Amino acid sequence: MAKTKATKAAAGKSSRYSELRKMLEERRRELMTEVQGRMRDVRSAEGKDREVLDQGESSEVDIQDDIEFALIQMKSETLNKVDAALRRLEEHTYGNCFECGEEISHARLRALPFAVRCKDCEEARETAEQRERMMARKGGSSGLFLDMSN
Repeated sequence: MAKTKATKAAAGKSSRYSELRKMLEERRRELMTEVQGRMRDVRSAEGKDREVLDQGESSEVDIQDDIEFALIQMKSETLNKVDAALRRLEEHTYGNCFECGEEISHARLRALPFAVRCKDCEEARETAEQRERMMARKGGSSGLFLDMSN
């Protein structure tokens, strides 16, 4: 009976991984298509002579270019996270929290398939980062007030 339970658990985990692998691979294809398309658009726009009539139009074109490059960078970073998740899947380490080692919930992985921390550990990390930023702000601003009583 224990063997049957273990076999069912292994089959469930395998099914879960195959579903998540399919999600990751689909997301990877979408991101690759989008990044490649945006890069083609940027290259074709660079190849065209832009007749900019005034400084305002030039600034607008520069802003649009900056936005486009930021989007490409964000998509590329997400693509790297998906690739790392697929590697972890191959190494059989996928789905385990980097911090506590516990299994990341299926719902979390479906929502964020490249998650590396469980919900509790991620929240703790975000809280700690927020606290560090607040402390840095407090520490940085206190240097503005000098003791001039001497």
